[in-house]
Parts: sequence; C-alpha cells; structure tokens
Amino acid sequence: MGGVMNDDTRNLDLQRLETLREQYRVTDGAVPKGVEKRLHVAQAFGRLHTEEAILELRNIVHHDNALGDRVQQLIQFGQLLALGREYAARRHARGALRAGASLADLVGVAETALITSGMPCYALGIDIVFELYDSSEG
Repeated sequence: MGGVMNDDTRNLDLQRLETLREQYRVTDGAVPKGVEKRLHVAQAFGRLHTEEAILELRNIVHHDNALGDRVQQLIQFGQLLALGREYAARRHARGALRAGASLADLVGVAETALITSGMPCYALGIDIVFELYDSSEG
C-alpha cells in the first residue's frame, strides 16, 4: 500500500473519490455497485489514478463520439442484453431514456437482440421495458 498516509493525503484521496463518484452520478444517475467496489479497492491499495484514467477514457468514448449520448446508451443497452448483464442493462436503459430515447427505441433494441443473440436476451429486454413502462404509468 505504499507509504504511511497522513491526514492531508487521506483528505485528498477522499476528495478524489467523491469527484469520481460525482462524475458517475452525473452520467449514470448513480454510482453503479460494481464501480463502488472498484473505487473501494482502488482507495485501499493506492490505485485511484487507475480509476481516474478509466473514467477519462470512458468520457472520451462517450462524449467525444459522433454517435451522441442517446445512441451510445441504446448500443450499450443492447450489448448488455446480449451479455445477459441484467443490472447493467437496466441502468443503461434508464440512461438511454435520460438521454432522449423512447420506450419504443428500447423495444427496437430488444427486438434486434432477439435476432442477434436469441430469445433470452429479447425476454430480458422486454422485461426491462415493461418495468420502465409500468413505472411511468403508475
């Protein structure tokens, strides 16, 4: 873990951690569980600079990209359906809606997942759309 941490170093690390968390809150609406775990490990082992580099690359790929936020979120939703990553797919579906996508766009992605990745991916996508639709109705 390197050298001894003094109060100034500890305070700087806490500020860096909060800055990282805030950037995820702005783009994702919350800090994903997996990211929170990574941040915890990075802080414990003096590797916050790794997480800062990951976030910088993520910001370049997401925001300095011809696709724009809406399309980026829709693509990630579809990729995560194909991988069966339910929690992350739900997060990116909400992100797509925040970025201007419609529920019909999410249905289109789920239908594409049916063709490229099969029925389980389609079913997961429709389940997510149903939950978002149901919560917007009630």
